[in-house]
Amino acid sequence: MWSARAPGPEGALRRYREGDLQALVRLFTDAVHRLAGGYYTADQLAAWAQPPDLNGWAARLASLETLVAEIDGELAGFIAYEADGHIDLLYTSPAYCGRGVAAALFRQAEAELARRGITELYTEASLAARGFFEHRGFRIVEEQQVQRNGVVLQRYAMRRSVD
Repeated sequence: MWSARAPGPEGALRRYREGDLQALVRLFTDAVHRLAGGYYTADQLAAWAQPPDLNGWAARLASLETLVAEIDGELAGFIAYEADGHIDLLYTSPAYCGRGVAAALFRQAEAELARRGITELYTEASLAARGFFEHRGFRIVEEQQVQRNGVVLQRYAMRRSVD
């Protein structure tokens, strides 16, 4: 299992750089289509992870704090969050799913937010991500139906206190 505490050739966490954009968007698209496929229809997946608008992604990431995980020089996952404790994005490459990448990214973001005095984290979790967040103490506060490109997707507004 990969650990954020063991940087080097196995794996390392670092800040997002503009040069990561294409790889990050490709990871997002692959993760949605390959890891969420059992939870959403083909139409829902296509609406969620449509062909990327790189300018839109660059603008979105510029407004967030983003950490990436690398394993042997390859982007393995990323987390993007706001200074108020909102976890906006958390995705793992299908090639590294189940190896602790998302957990390491989450722990690092949580620690950074806790150091700033944030006492509560919140997110909008997909059906696929619900279990990950529940395992970390998040509770569902609302089931939501959101539209992406004219298609309805279900997700969960979730919250938890920072320990």
